[in-house]
Amino acid sequence: MSALRKAPSKLLVEERRRRIVAQVEKQGRATVEELATRFAVSTVTVRGDLEALARAGTLVRSHGGALLPSGTVPDAPLSIKAGRHHGEKMRIAQAAVRMIRSGDTIILDSGTTTAEIAAQIRQAPFESLTVVTNALNIAMTLAGLSNVRVLMLGGMLREMSYSMVGPDAERALAKLTADRLFLGVDGIDPESGVTTPDPLEAELNALMIRVSREVVAVADSSKFGRRSLSVIAPLSSLSKIVTDDGVAAETLESLRGLGLEVIVV
Repeated sequence: MSALRKAPSKLLVEERRRRIVAQVEKQGRATVEELATRFAVSTVTVRGDLEALARAGTLVRSHGGALLPSGTVPDAPLSIKAGRHHGEKMRIAQAAVRMIRSGDTIILDSGTTTAEIAAQIRQAPFESLTVVTNALNIAMTLAGLSNVRVLMLGGMLREMSYSMVGPDAERALAKLTADRLFLGVDGIDPESGVTTPDPLEAELNALMIRVSREVVAVADSSKFGRRSLSVIAPLSSLSKIVTDDGVAAETLESLRGLGLEVIVV
């Protein structure tokens, strides 16, 4: 019974931390006192949350509170990212799955939108499908399906994203080819291209692009105009972008002017 009582508390902690990050992103900074009042918890609890988020690189601790890291978009644990823009990610995933045909070999990069694609694949009536992924959570979502063959890349685990990266993953991927890559990104910028926080993940993503016949970036509208630390590839490396209707009209026009097919859901 004690284990049953503890599980909801953990879920509440993760949800509170997601909302703390959203609050700081909205305001640029927040104090311990205002967060404690907002979430009806003690200042000691909030300080613990902020310390955990700071260790993950999501926020920067300041005197009496926290603020966003300066410069590029910060990395964040998958549990934090999962709750952001969930409705948009679901629509994007549904549109992505409609591009897949039975018999295809696809690559699913790590990320919350690609994880949603995996969840949608579970419900789709494919006769057969091969999915290559470097994400542990995606492999587990698809495990046990008789019509889906899963190829999991080895390598070093990034706990932040549940993804495998590094030379071992790259060597395994270099021996494969795919019909289509669904690429989750943290930033899409006309000058920088598509970006992600981790350099090793960026290297693996770039190789995913090279071994795929078609490259589909799946990104909600919050990713546009943002830059993360590591460049994956220029926008010219993409075949399509699937996003939601929150992207500004001038941005869509600019992307289509580059010859990209942009699908808005």
